[in-house]
Amino acid sequence: MVLCVSITNNDCNQYYQSCSVNSVEILDRPRDQLCLTQFHQRQCLWVSLSLNSYEGALVTPITIDKVRVIDLRFPTSRESIGSDAVNKDPDYSAAYCILETNCGLSGHGLTFTLGRGTDLVVSALKYLATNVEGRALDSIVSDLKAFYLQVTGDTQFRWLGPEKGVIHLACAALLNAVWDLYAKAEGKPVWRLLADMTPEQIVSLIDFRYIADALSPDEALTILRRAQSGKDARLVQLERTGYPAYITSAGWFGYSEDKIRGLCEEGLADGWTHFKLKVGGDAEDDLRRGRIMRDAIGPLNRIMVDANQKWGVTEAIARTRQLAELQPWWMEEPTSPDDILGHARIRREAAPTRIATGEHCHNSVMFKQLFQAGAIDVCQIDSCRVASINENLSIMLMAAKFGVPVCPHAGGVGLCEYVQHLSIFDFLSISATMKDRVIEYVDHLHEHFVAPVTINRGHYMLPQTPGYGSEIHAESLQRYSFPDGIVWNERSKPEAMHEGRHLSSAKRRIDDLDD
Repeated sequence: MVLCVSITNNDCNQYYQSCSVNSVEILDRPRDQLCLTQFHQRQCLWVSLSLNSYEGALVTPITIDKVRVIDLRFPTSRESIGSDAVNKDPDYSAAYCILETNCGLSGHGLTFTLGRGTDLVVSALKYLATNVEGRALDSIVSDLKAFYLQVTGDTQFRWLGPEKGVIHLACAALLNAVWDLYAKAEGKPVWRLLADMTPEQIVSLIDFRYIADALSPDEALTILRRAQSGKDARLVQLERTGYPAYITSAGWFGYSEDKIRGLCEEGLADGWTHFKLKVGGDAEDDLRRGRIMRDAIGPLNRIMVDANQKWGVTEAIARTRQLAELQPWWMEEPTSPDDILGHARIRREAAPTRIATGEHCHNSVMFKQLFQAGAIDVCQIDSCRVASINENLSIMLMAAKFGVPVCPHAGGVGLCEYVQHLSIFDFLSISATMKDRVIEYVDHLHEHFVAPVTINRGHYMLPQTPGYGSEIHAESLQRYSFPDGIVWNERSKPEAMHEGRHLSSAKRRIDDLDD
């Protein structure tokens, strides 16, 4: 158990000597008590003590005192960042929560959104936060499956899903914050926290209720135990070379052809070998933009194309065949993410182009059906669409059983920081391979994070900071909070007026309902 240590002023000097603490920070506490933290490599690690370690210490569990929830929005639509054939004007946003504790340690979690509607997720998140306020961290992490079921299974709130949409996005944010706090308390990055668990502990995190017909607990244990062999060598490989990635920020839908060419050339110079292009516009325009990208990156590097659910099944087959001249490594989200059989048909009739999807799959049941139907060649998990690490573990294990490579969706706000941990754990403890696996990377907004991802020559380098990587600088939270942050108050461009009209009309509709 990791505990909060409070010591009276009279005992401080003696206590420091007994613990051999290199450097400490003293935080004022009521009733003349102090909270002691140890710093290692500039990261705050809680001193783990048994109750008998020092007679003068008052040892209390880390307790979540308060949850702050923030509507956070970045005006990325101004520069067409994130634009695709369906989502043409996204403002990268997040429902963001902070778990504040009695010891000053905090857990940060978010779920990714695109602007309008973030307030709905924020409202759901505020409700779900009542599940953690006043609770000791150990009471949660001692049985994370039970906590997962508590959050996702509220007998009335669940009716709004179940396990999908706004409430599931909110579940992801809260669970992500718990995992962040847990990892910080243990002094480990999340990937290490998971990798240090036994196969039995990993299986204990998963709800197999709806997926046991595709993956049983015993099958999951077999996969995890098999991956223990060679684990240390794979970690050395990660430390040396990192995890391969692909870049999307060269091919946004709203970018000019000259900008696409220039960004591809910059990407090549930086060591990128995998590039994604947004498609779903006019057929000839898509081909022309694709030829520009292919010409810029050469015949040996890889292109992935992404339609973002633009087409019906029949059109998706025709358009995928047409784009085959680009030799795409995969076609992503060719149709509705809910259409399992549609994806299976597209995969059959548009072969040999591989089919990828997953970022909009609501839950593990949808992934189960995609695997069982042989509908996809690439599994694109998302750290915020499903209910955090617990549910993603089940999806990665199913992917391993069905032989489908996991290539996470990333970008947005914090998704890159999150999914690197999932792919690293997959390599170390589940699939034990990087063959046909890459993590998406989008080169936007990382400067707002306390521990942003590190990219080197087209690879994610191994994160070392304790936590899940989701903590955003306080200044950024203040500046980009919606609607009161300075960025939103200063807007004077036409899109600001559009936003204001939308919000005003929405408020009028709510007022009408109240009347």
